[in-house]
Amino acid sequence: MVTMKKIAELCGVSRGTVDRVLHGRGRVNADTAANIRRVAKELGYEPNPAAKALAARKHQPRVCVILPSEGNAFFDDVIRGLRTAADEYKIYGLSMELLTMKGYDPERMLTLLDKAADADAVLIDPIDDARIRERIDAFVAAGKFVVTVNGDLPDSRRHCYVGSDYENGGVTACAILDAFTHGHAVVGVVLGSRSISGHRARLEGFEQRMKKSPGLSIAVVVENDDDEFTSFERTKAMLQTHPDITALFLIAGGVYGACRAVKEFAPERRPTVIAFDSVPSTVEMMKEGIVQAILYQHPYRQGHRAMELAFDKLVNGREPYKEMYILNHEIRLLENV
Repeated sequence: MVTMKKIAELCGVSRGTVDRVLHGRGRVNADTAANIRRVAKELGYEPNPAAKALAARKHQPRVCVILPSEGNAFFDDVIRGLRTAADEYKIYGLSMELLTMKGYDPERMLTLLDKAADADAVLIDPIDDARIRERIDAFVAAGKFVVTVNGDLPDSRRHCYVGSDYENGGVTACAILDAFTHGHAVVGVVLGSRSISGHRARLEGFEQRMKKSPGLSIAVVVENDDDEFTSFERTKAMLQTHPDITALFLIAGGVYGACRAVKEFAPERRPTVIAFDSVPSTVEMMKEGIVQAILYQHPYRQGHRAMELAFDKLVNGREPYKEMYILNHEIRLLENV
């Protein structure tokens, strides 16, 4: 078994120096630290689990989670994944604080970020706003571990992203709609918010795939702020104003509200509907024949994986081995939902 004493002998340093480097405590010369990490990696060094637990309990690592989850059922499984993982790591003294908000108000998210100032790690589904990007960059500069979950800010200094490929989601949704409509449809798009980079990317992917199908066109794009009531009102108004719409692409939340609006119209006027996330209300709409296909994003796995990465960094001292942890979309129809 490889020990810190053995690593210290090979590197010509004290055991205390090795301990500080491998557990992120105190300051060590950068070249010396790099050499210690290299030797430890080459030897396959793994800290003793009991020792790790003891050290972590003394430090009490704290993870703060910030999500725009209020009123959006998609996040129920994300939160369940986060909490399940956090419970698994309680033995190491790790704790999780969940801070939530409704909609996409950057001022509100900045307030929540203020509350996360003392956390060791921040897991966040961020709004695309320069001030939020700056706050994330400041957190990283201060030594905090930052993971974006479900939504990303790729031009920030966050350590990694866990979620789906939004552009691919849009491409895939368009391909599904193309198949359902035999390449001929006038599409109404219901977007959560243009302030969310992922929502924009889905629309861009959809429009990109449309170039292969000249019989598809977009009549109008409306935003619903992932709110069910707003989604109902704006979808209904859209369908009244554009009676030529034959398909709906529901990019994010507010699916149930949009489907309620569709049900206001006679069956022959109801469009083909492609949506995301198999939350109970969306499955209900699928069983009623309102939604034809769903793209599933594995929300539980998103939450669980993000917390795993925080644990690995805070307790094991392991950096993420890649920048993007992408969970592939799963196409769900009535037959397999």
